[in-house]
Amino acid sequence: MLLDIYLYNNHNVALMIGEFEYLILTAASRLGEDAYGAAIRAEIESATAERCSIGALYTTLDRLEKKGMIKTRMGDPTPERGGRAKRMVRVTAAGVNAASAFYEAMMKVSRGVSWQEKTRARS
Repeated sequence: MLLDIYLYNNHNVALMIGEFEYLILTAASRLGEDAYGAAIRAEIESATAERCSIGALYTTLDRLEKKGMIKTRMGDPTPERGGRAKRMVRVTAAGVNAASAFYEAMMKVSRGVSWQEKTRARS
């Protein structure tokens, strides 16, 4: 699954996953068996140095699960969480393929690009 293909106004439209979906898939993959909401959030915040909304995270987890890119299950209750269970996350093969396609596309489009600030010549 390189891209999802949708029919929109009688045209086939290819859609890739978004940046935030990629960050979640990557963080969950990195965490492996320890992937759950708060840990994924901490990974994203560490990598981006930006705040990650817990609401946006769980909304996106729901969307990724509907797309078949992750599977979730409730873990065992833990004393650290006041007896509440963690929602554990596992990246599926479809999620791996989508994240890989996103990464490859970003690498291809970035080849030869320099992000250094350029000085403009004055006329």
